Amino acid sequence: MDIHECAPAERLRIRVTGVVQGVGYRPFVCKLALAHQLAGWVLNDPEGVLTEVEGPPEVVERFTRELRTLAPPQARVDTVRVVGWPEPRSAAGEGFAVHESLRTGRRATIVPPDMFVCADCLAELRDPGDRRYRYPFITCANCGPRYSIVQGLPYDRARTTMSAFRMCGPCAAEYRDPLDRRHHAQPNACPACGPRLLAAGPGGDTAEGESALAQAAATLAAGGVVAVKGVGGFHVAVDARNAAAVARLRARKRRGAEPFAVMARDLATVALFAEPTEAEQELLTSPARPVVLVRRRAAGTLPEAVAPRNPGLGVMLPSAPHHHLLADTPGLDILVMTSGDIAGGPIVHRDEDALDHLFRIADLILYHDRDIQIPVDDSVVRHTEHPGLAGPLLTFLRRSRGYAPYSVEVGVELEQLVAYGAELKATVALTHGTRVYLSQHIGDLRNDETFAAHRRTVEHLTSLYEAAPRHAAVDLHPRSRGTRIAVKEHGGEDHVLRVRHHHAHMASCMAENRLDGSVLGVVFDGSGYGEDGTAWGGEFLLGGYLEARRVARLRHLPLVGGDRAVTEPVRTGFALALDALGGPEEAVEAFPALRRLGERERHVFATMARRGVNAPPASSMGRLFDAVAALLDVCVLAEYEAQGPIELEGLLARDLTMSEEPYRFATYGEDGLTVMDPRPVTRALAADLAAGVPLPVMSRRFHTGVVRAVVERCVAARVAEGPAAAGRAVLSGSVFANEFLLVNCLIELRAKEFSAYCHRQVPCDDGGIALGQAMIADARLKAAREEETAAPARGSATAGVGASASGRTVPGGDGIGGAARAAGARPVPAGEGEA
Repeated sequence: MDIHECAPAERLRIRVTGVVQGVGYRPFVCKLALAHQLAGWVLNDPEGVLTEVEGPPEVVERFTRELRTLAPPQARVDTVRVVGWPEPRSAAGEGFAVHESLRTGRRATIVPPDMFVCADCLAELRDPGDRRYRYPFITCANCGPRYSIVQGLPYDRARTTMSAFRMCGPCAAEYRDPLDRRHHAQPNACPACGPRLLAAGPGGDTAEGESALAQAAATLAAGGVVAVKGVGGFHVAVDARNAAAVARLRARKRRGAEPFAVMARDLATVALFAEPTEAEQELLTSPARPVVLVRRRAAGTLPEAVAPRNPGLGVMLPSAPHHHLLADTPGLDILVMTSGDIAGGPIVHRDEDALDHLFRIADLILYHDRDIQIPVDDSVVRHTEHPGLAGPLLTFLRRSRGYAPYSVEVGVELEQLVAYGAELKATVALTHGTRVYLSQHIGDLRNDETFAAHRRTVEHLTSLYEAAPRHAAVDLHPRSRGTRIAVKEHGGEDHVLRVRHHHAHMASCMAENRLDGSVLGVVFDGSGYGEDGTAWGGEFLLGGYLEARRVARLRHLPLVGGDRAVTEPVRTGFALALDALGGPEEAVEAFPALRRLGERERHVFATMARRGVNAPPASSMGRLFDAVAALLDVCVLAEYEAQGPIELEGLLARDLTMSEEPYRFATYGEDGLTVMDPRPVTRALAADLAAGVPLPVMSRRFHTGVVRAVVERCVAARVAEGPAAAGRAVLSGSVFANEFLLVNCLIELRAKEFSAYCHRQVPCDDGGIALGQAMIADARLKAAREEETAAPARGSATAGVGASASGRTVPGGDGIGGAARAAGARPVPAGEGEA
């Protein structure tokens, strides 16, 4: 007997929000309603999913509860709430339907990220009896491309790049069938109606389908280089076991010694060359399919050239069907897969660009005719477990495919604005309600192609949510390209809020941990523009979103040659030794690595450092790590960003044990600040080097010394500042990508009764800057509005968005370089990011 005949009917209208579009949620609702014999309908709209159901009250109640508890695996349900009680209808015979999406209303749904190939699709891909056997674009409601193909919301096929492909009869039948796994799966296709796999050689020869795949496999097996178009853009691949092929790729990409990521067929294959923990294996097989940093197996099957002088490897599993098909080929189960970019530009994602440019690197291009709307590079993550931590720690080193554009919930209603991020590792942030939507990793805006990609990302993110933000948040650096565009596109200077680089770092960590009020921010990075016009990077800040003041810093280190010091850390090492030991002769005698500099160079560099000629001062912890790595001859010339610090940490082999004999920093006061002085550390390094102390021991003593100095300065600031310090510390900046430093600072600060926080949702480096910019700009706009309301006679405060609630100028909010000019700014390196 039908349950509708046994009990009185109740009809509810229910709103579901979160990641509920593009993850099979409407088909799930339909199946759930049919299973409970409920009548009604379900649809997508700009806010999420809306459903109306009718049936016995206890059944409707159970259905409502199961909308959350039984949701599809890729869904993230934020809220399930009743929004109406329509009059019951004659439910008998009405059934349950999936309605067309509505396009009106506030856009609040979250676009799902691109996802892996699910187990069901993978089984069909390898089943000779299935009509999608070896079809490179197999997908269903539970997997496949999402964010990279979305053109608008609500998420429907007509608003994706799949609109170019008309479904055949069998695919359309699956799409309409509520009980089918491909019900309303927008990228649904098959060999008869969907995208095609293509291959092209430099001579203009082409292939399609299985022939294209076979050519790619043959090229890889022969030691060649193949550009492979994936879900979010192109990779460049070689056989990872072939040392000559790896060297060839390294030379063509000009990658120096920078580690390559590798893609393995499955976990059993990963075990041949790495030792992933159980948690790392879960990350590798998660829907996001990120690159996971894992411990390298000592007697593994991969050549050293894949990741020179590095105890770890970046490993991922296939994320697209044709990745699986390549990895299934005998002998190709481990491939180097590095981003397909040219000379530091953004990841290539358009076919025409690949065919025009990637033959500089590749011998063959394997691509397809499903367009990528927005490029999405691989995410890179690290998982840390330590008995001193309250639980496992997941760190994002790059947040992109599989995670973007997930939002950060901050718990307060925000002013609508867009944040343009930093100059390096740029991302874009859009505020919307109580959420900040953070874009995928974009790259270095000093590159013209990346700058253009950044502008397209701003346009794409704002158009997805039909947002027209009046205000923009940008970096304070006077040469920021993002600032110039923001001023032009947001109606002039009055609508652009300039934010100090390191304040934004602190605010981003506060935001993702939902902290308000005052905190102590420990912000260590390579360099960022400070309000006094110098390069900052070893800062202790006290404050909140509206204002933050510096209470301590690292002693200035001259960057001999400006930006040249970043790529030639031997210059910084020489300056550090000169500062601690007195003269060039003493420096060279203590640190033989400095003999890499000629006698004339040493004389010139010493003069530059002492007179401040083309040697801007930097209070940068990142540069200090560079200098120590150079003095110990670990890295005197950097072939990639942060090579010295990475290889210096690599000497620790991921053993996070603190040294019992750390090097000690001194302190002194200057201009109202406490200054951390590394000169005693330098002298201790020289003594240990002369005594023949092993480099790993010296590295551990240095790392431990930095941890001890951080804790001592935080304790001292809490004593000096009293209640203002609040007993809360946040750790941010690229230097905290250092696992040893991050974990031990958290543990030691908590041992001193601090509530210590770090990044878990966004990168600690410049990839998280946009989030912090958004939060600081929001605080300033609210303060300006409050001031306008409180004192209308003084005129509109919103005309000058740098004004604080007290009428004083908020640091970094007085226009391009204004605070720096007031302080008598000195030249700084052109790059304001964390090089």
